[in-house]
Amino acid sequence: MDYLNNLFGLEGKTAVIIGGTGVLCGAMAEGLAGAGAEVVLVGRDEDKANVRLSAIHKYQEKAYFERADVTHKKEIEDLLSRVIKRSGKADILVNGAGTTAPTPIVDIKENELDNILSINLKSIFFASQVFGSYMIENSIKGSMINIGSMSGLVPLSRVFAYSATKAAVHNISKNLAREWASQSIRVNTIVPGFFPTDLNRKYLVGERLENIMRHTPMNRFGDASELIGATLLLASNQAGSFITGSEIVVDGGFSSMTI
Repeated sequence: MDYLNNLFGLEGKTAVIIGGTGVLCGAMAEGLAGAGAEVVLVGRDEDKANVRLSAIHKYQEKAYFERADVTHKKEIEDLLSRVIKRSGKADILVNGAGTTAPTPIVDIKENELDNILSINLKSIFFASQVFGSYMIENSIKGSMINIGSMSGLVPLSRVFAYSATKAAVHNISKNLAREWASQSIRVNTIVPGFFPTDLNRKYLVGERLENIMRHTPMNRFGDASELIGATLLLASNQAGSFITGSEIVVDGGFSSMTI
């Protein structure tokens, strides 16, 4: 156990999870807390946060919720100030805010596109700016984990605006990894396959469900807890010390399927 703790233990680290009230990032937050990190859930739904915190507190009593609209840079700056005041520092950032809509491309309205761009892309851009600058100025060996998507790697039907933002997230992650490697800040992307969440559950039915299962060699959806291993690897400055600019795909084989 000492060997594993030395590799993956996060005692003394503070992890800020944007989107931590959601299904996937909430499970990741539990994993980070279980490895010893003080966890900060960031979102807009305090009720969901409290449900998740009740589970996280089994591992880490210091875990807490911070409300923020991360589509605005000023709110992220204020968020960081509150985290530093309460926790002393921030070592790990998970960028997982997200939304989608199954609107055909010719029918996407400007306000719908703006909303998806703001939540999926601006939030990551601004959070990376704010937390990255803080880590550089304070010589923190940080880890940033961005949540990508299969649709950011290969074309998937019915999620045009979402796919465009996720492709941008993959690009931003690689660019930041290149820029900040000399500052000892690692930036990586976790790419989930198909995991039922509050965001997509109603779309995973009928013919679409059949097509997904046919294209997934494991023939099932992922469970949110199955993202924890990749999260701990990327968060740890020991186990993940030479990993930056990478995309860790957790998809049950979906991306390996051709014909």
